[in-house]
Amino acid sequence: MGRANHLVEGLSGTGKSSVCRELTRRGFQAVDGDRELAYPGDPETGAPLAVSGRDDHVWDVAKVRALVADQREEVTFFCGGSRNFPAFVDAFDTVLVLEVDLATLHRRLDARPDEHWRDGRPTDRALVTRWHRTKETVPAGVAIDATAPLDQVVDEVLRRCGVVPRSDAS
Repeated sequence: MGRANHLVEGLSGTGKSSVCRELTRRGFQAVDGDRELAYPGDPETGAPLAVSGRDDHVWDVAKVRALVADQREEVTFFCGGSRNFPAFVDAFDTVLVLEVDLATLHRRLDARPDEHWRDGRPTDRALVTRWHRTKETVPAGVAIDATAPLDQVVDEVLRRCGVVPRSDAS
């Protein structure tokens, strides 16, 4: 994918998919990991699970590593969250973590249809609140304030990765 590969992570509702779409719109190679790499699986073994649970949103590690190894593009951004990030986080040049305050997070989740969370089940607010407090489901990385307007968030992502912004590809 890219000679430089960057991971954009964060909790549900922090803006990973929006950042991915904006990077693509601006002409960058961006992979929406939640749509292109994710499946319900055991975070330790990667074994697929027949029924999705609370903590089983994982990425296909072999596919992540294969995409990272393909260096046709100058830079690629992988956007999304996974519970098995320890199995592949070392493949990335930069790890960025989108962060928002709890009130913003709940407001964004309120605006989403249920099908964006766990196969149409209502968002588990207690779980999301715990994850926000503990940060147990996101890797360590460069914190990005994702409460700013999207264009500013993406500009900051690019700046933190040492990538020169491209003119709008509108």
